[in-house]
Amino acid sequence: MKNTLIKTERLSKSFSCGGAMQHVLKNVDLELYKGDFTVIMGASGAGKSTLLYALSGMDTPTLGKITFGEKTISDLSSDGLALFRKEHCGFVFQQIYLIDTMSVLDNVLAAGLLVNKDKKALAVRARELFKAVDIPEETIHKFPAQISGGEAQRAGIVRALINSPEILFADEPTGALNSKSGLDVLDTLTSFNEQGQSVVMVTHDMRSARRGNRILYLKDGIIMGECDLGKYAPNDEERHKKLSDFLTKMGW
Repeated sequence: MKNTLIKTERLSKSFSCGGAMQHVLKNVDLELYKGDFTVIMGASGAGKSTLLYALSGMDTPTLGKITFGEKTISDLSSDGLALFRKEHCGFVFQQIYLIDTMSVLDNVLAAGLLVNKDKKALAVRARELFKAVDIPEETIHKFPAQISGGEAQRAGIVRALINSPEILFADEPTGALNSKSGLDVLDTLTSFNEQGQSVVMVTHDMRSARRGNRILYLKDGIIMGECDLGKYAPNDEERHKKLSDFLTKMGW
């Protein structure tokens, strides 16, 4: 029996565009479970990122309800949502957003100090995480412009995990990386998920999507279907076929 981490009820999001209303999410009922690696797929404009931002408290729904554990986050104020995100969520984006004038380590510590004022303890945890993502000690003292895109994205994952979030949200985390760097980032996310970290990832990429155990397909703001891939294993041709068949059925 899986434990529900986030639940939505009739989640809807609309925008006004040129005087007309654009309905991006339409009455989405969804449960996300603790420990899952959930992947959200769909064509451009399907509402994937909008759903991710609503689930994470980065944006508020037009209608509907979002609960995180026992807390209804859709009722929170802007300040309440900011506190919720700091205490419960980690974020990895396609654009990495490391601060250019700070070292890689200081970028991570700055995020940690928003929640934990014990800088010494944070530095110990940061170094453990850097080691886990295969970033050596000499690299963490460099500035972001001095490291590769793959190293920067893995440092972004460390920054997202420094406060031990209950859930990690990733929006196209390999979209700006070359094939090798993208694979390293996927291996990193998979490794943390195997240790129990809950992950929700938006992607257009089949290779990335195969890392998930649960695939949700979004079309025109509605979840059209889902696919259970089970535990990830590399070079699993049956897994690839199952996902490919599912996406074909969805009209991918």
